[in-house]
Amino acid sequence: MFSPTYILRPTQPSDAADIEALHEMAFGPGRFARTAFRLREGVAPDPQLSLVAQFSDRLGGSVTMTPIRIGPEPALLLGPLAVHPDFARKGAGRSLVRASLEAARRVGHRLVLLVGDEPYYGPLGFARVDYTKLTLPGPVDPRRVLLAGLVPGAFEAAAGMAKNWHW
Repeated sequence: MFSPTYILRPTQPSDAADIEALHEMAFGPGRFARTAFRLREGVAPDPQLSLVAQFSDRLGGSVTMTPIRIGPEPALLLGPLAVHPDFARKGAGRSLVRASLEAARRVGHRLVLLVGDEPYYGPLGFARVDYTKLTLPGPVDPRRVLLAGLVPGAFEAAAGMAKNWHW
């Protein structure tokens, strides 16, 4: 059986239509109402930390990293992470997350927040957050609020409301 390989590369402006189509397929129109979308609204993703998985001539996956704040502290919001069904279970999603976290660590970021499934993201360095300590500005299942500390002590020190960078 053929198993396509992929390369990871920074997102380019020319990828925008393919990424939007991938998000539409993966999350549908309801994605705009989600709390995580509100945190990203009007804030450009970090182009050096947002990556795509390129399978030959097709974009097969993407991950976005957007600057936010947790309380007064700068942080990143990971997501959306999406992989096209044609390329599912090839490791691209996990590779995208690992590479974006490593890139964020290299340039000095301390915290990455996401709303997602702990069984998937836990092995990648994320853990559930005490929702009495760190909250989001809208409805969210507190069991899905996950945080990765990229430097020692960052996870334990994270506290406050997660906010859009402009708020």
